[in-house]
Amino acid sequence: MATYAIGDIQGCYYAFQALLLRIRFNPKVDQLWLVGDLINRGSGSLEVLRWCFEHQDSLKVVLGNHDLHALVVAAGFVRARKGDTLDALLDARDSYELLDWLRNQRLAYQDDQYLMVHAGLLPQWTAKQTLSLATEVEAALRGDGYLEFLANMYGNLPNYWHDELTGLDRLRVITNAMTRLRICSAQGVMEFDFKGELPDVPIGYIPWFDVPNRATQSSQVIFGHWSALGLQQRDNVYALDTGCLWGGQLTAMNLETKEITQVQSHPLDKPIKLKHKS
Repeated sequence: MATYAIGDIQGCYYAFQALLLRIRFNPKVDQLWLVGDLINRGSGSLEVLRWCFEHQDSLKVVLGNHDLHALVVAAGFVRARKGDTLDALLDARDSYELLDWLRNQRLAYQDDQYLMVHAGLLPQWTAKQTLSLATEVEAALRGDGYLEFLANMYGNLPNYWHDELTGLDRLRVITNAMTRLRICSAQGVMEFDFKGELPDVPIGYIPWFDVPNRATQSSQVIFGHWSALGLQQRDNVYALDTGCLWGGQLTAMNLETKEITQVQSHPLDKPIKLKHKS
């Protein structure tokens, strides 16, 4: 039995299958942790989601920004963006079943050793608080009023955490931190435009995992979302988005040994020419 965490798949079905072959994944005994952004931008979003649905008993999944975006598009609150590859999924006969399963996934997950989120954590949050806050968003997504949450999910404000936040503002901050965060100030003020490499982080901001005295420093955090960051294994930080969609690799980390396995991006995963990372 082995447990593997896999970085952002983003609809790269062929690379995903190649990686599963390389690690000899056996769904009867092994487990996968998927760091979110299962779908969108690669050509195989429908196939990836169908595979995940079929093998859900062998998965631990946290939602990424692209997964949430698919739910918002499916609900009709925003139009698909240039570069989205959701049409086949949205038009599929099993679209409702697949998206309903996606809507019921977690925002954060922890076992005895690791804590997994898609993007990042605010410096004030402990691991225990992170899981508690994640359940608030999960309840909103799973509840009867989930459409109200999806309709009001987008937005950059508020861009920092305080305990007195309530309602949709509170849910938006939690969602943005866990699915969109890359950098913030030392006080935890979030910035959402930067997507570049570490040397280019703008003055006044820090990668969220480098904020001094971050409350989750003692937790081993697994995340994705930041393809320009590349593979990182340091100081209880494991960044696994290695830009498969952009011609990089798809990465798996064995959680028992921390061994890394990678496959190169697959040409069949590329849709129409993409120009901008997100």
